Amino acid sequence: SEERRRDLAKTVKTLAEESRVRVRSCRRSAMESAKKLEKEGVLTEDSLRDTIAEIQKLTDRFVADLDKHTANKEAELMKI
Repeated sequence: SEERRRDLAKTVKTLAEESRVRVRSCRRSAMESAKKLEKEGVLTEDSLRDTIAEIQKLTDRFVADLDKHTANKEAELMKI
């Protein structure tokens, strides 16, 4: 029924948001690790900046993929 499909779509949104939180958590962890390496002298300031930019780019890509898949799944659920 339509009500069940709406419930499933709501569940998909909830799972997608939890996934976004996990991606952001991984980003935070990676940035902390990069900053720690910079303090230890393994990374230079320039390489730290490049690493942080790359981490952000990957985060944006994964969040965009999540959004795209979520929208596709919602459309698929509501299509029937």
